[in-house]
Amino acid sequence: MSMAKIKKGDTVKVIAGKDKDKEGKVVSVDKKKNKVLVEGINKITKHEKPSAANQNGGIVQKEAPIDVSNVMYVHKGKATRIGFKIEKGKKVRFAKSTGDIID
Repeated sequence: MSMAKIKKGDTVKVIAGKDKDKEGKVVSVDKKKNKVLVEGINKITKHEKPSAANQNGGIVQKEAPIDVSNVMYVHKGKATRIGFKIEKGKKVRFAKSTGDIID
């Protein structure tokens, strides 16, 4: 199994689309569809029917998934590409701009 370049909990910067140059934390990653859900990014307005969870229903603002190609990992305040290398027998992610190991 290959590792994903962007993981849950990473801070990312949007590099394309209506929310360009905004930063947020990754809430979830969908590997099959290559989408990420970022906190406060790509807000949509959804009309919901009344249900057990939401008694009144109405218009709700929520985040929608954004393609993983439209976000970049933020390392030390700057957006950077991510690479992989073997460190002490383990495959780890590293920031290509600085060479620092991420995890």
